[in-house]
Amino acid sequence: MAVKMRLIRIGKKKQPVYRVVVIDGRSPRDGRYLDQIGRYDPRQEPSLIEIDNDKAVEWMRNGAQPTDTVRKLLEISGAMSRFQAAKGEAHLVGTDQ
Repeated sequence: MAVKMRLIRIGKKKQPVYRVVVIDGRSPRDGRYLDQIGRYDPRQEPSLIEIDNDKAVEWMRNGAQPTDTVRKLLEISGAMSRFQAAKGEAHLVGTDQ
């Protein structure tokens, strides 16, 4: 099973709000998901991005692949840098590691 991290659209017509979810890659866009890890509201000023970084890092460690849009949201929230640091790909300056 190919597990992906992607957006599910909710909200009214012309007023999108998205959930960041972990889902089977073969499922439809608004299909059943395994876990909800955050939400994204592009209509607020500035855009609202709420992501549970611990859950996101755990799912990426287990092999979940984020889509391009979700990858950008994870970079903004800091989950991507935490994942790369835990994986050993990035070096954090100023920490006691």
